Amino acid sequence: MKEEELLAILRLQKSKAIGDILAKKLIVNVGNVEDIFKEKATTLQKINGIGNHVLKHLFDKKNSKLAEQELNYIKQNNIGYSYFLNDDYPVNLQNCIDSPILLFEDGNINFKNNKIISVVGTRNMTSYGRDFCNKIIEDLAQYNPIIVSGFAYGVDICAHKAAIKNKLQTIAVLAHGFEQIYPKVHKKYINQVNENGGFLTEFWSEEQPLRENFLKRNRIVAGISKATIIIESAEKGGSLVTADIANSYDRDVFALPGRTTDIYCKGCNSLIKNNRATLLTSADDIVKMLNWDLKEKPKKIIQKQLFVELNENEQKIHDLLSLKGQQLLDIIALECNIPMYQLSSILLQMELKGVTKPLPGKIFGLA
Repeated sequence: MKEEELLAILRLQKSKAIGDILAKKLIVNVGNVEDIFKEKATTLQKINGIGNHVLKHLFDKKNSKLAEQELNYIKQNNIGYSYFLNDDYPVNLQNCIDSPILLFEDGNINFKNNKIISVVGTRNMTSYGRDFCNKIIEDLAQYNPIIVSGFAYGVDICAHKAAIKNKLQTIAVLAHGFEQIYPKVHKKYINQVNENGGFLTEFWSEEQPLRENFLKRNRIVAGISKATIIIESAEKGGSLVTADIANSYDRDVFALPGRTTDIYCKGCNSLIKNNRATLLTSADDIVKMLNWDLKEKPKKIIQKQLFVELNENEQKIHDLLSLKGQQLLDIIALECNIPMYQLSSILLQMELKGVTKPLPGKIFGLA
């Protein structure tokens, strides 16, 4: 990526009143992130959601200076980064409409393995939860999954340590920038995590671990993985928020049940009771639900219809899926600039023509 493009992304990311969804809409409509800042305000205002208030923050000169400072930090500290439209961006997260437009990374992260599991739960972990966390990661090790968590007290750090012990890649998603670490007592684990995976964050280098940042961080933890495991939670807590987000992304959620009298079992029991999580008793539950135990079957050869005629919108969708592979329905609408109410019928016609096929979780791919 050229410096000019990264600088424009940083500038857009820093613009107040512009969240990730609106930022993506701007990029898709303009066509290039650098051109956003070269476009006339009157043209940008034609995009739904772009008004005077947004434009004021978009062209704030302070953002340019701050973006340059952050770019220098990235270069000086050899910080990795991935843009949501690039191939190195986590595929699962790319399918989430509110995912960050830019992620910063440190360590030796490798997303080629798509068996990604998030493990979260209470900071006040009991011996029951600790034993189960260690056991399930040990039992899953033969499938070589990536273990994701938030580097916090309790379940988070237990999951990271269990992954390292079993020689699995582990990713810690931070709620702050790389200039500090939270909690400070976990500094001693930084090298181990970097050697066995690494750290991810959407926050700039000097961003502090504010309460709202932890809530934003949770969507990355939920979105980056195939499934989220909740190990112990009170009736309220961040791990339940993560479970709700994972459910909204149509991802599998598992919860460890416990005694009804235990405070830190109430959240998990509630998830299971209300059908928002699958009851988890062993690694086999995850393996079966995610089909990790199935041997690869020979692919059935399907004769595609030759010379299928596609209209303009169908061709846009076909080109996108050819270039980037399977995509979430929302992403197709966003990148092809097709209203959602039209997109479903277009995809149905393409399916009837043998061009596309629907997949679980509102994902579509080429047939």
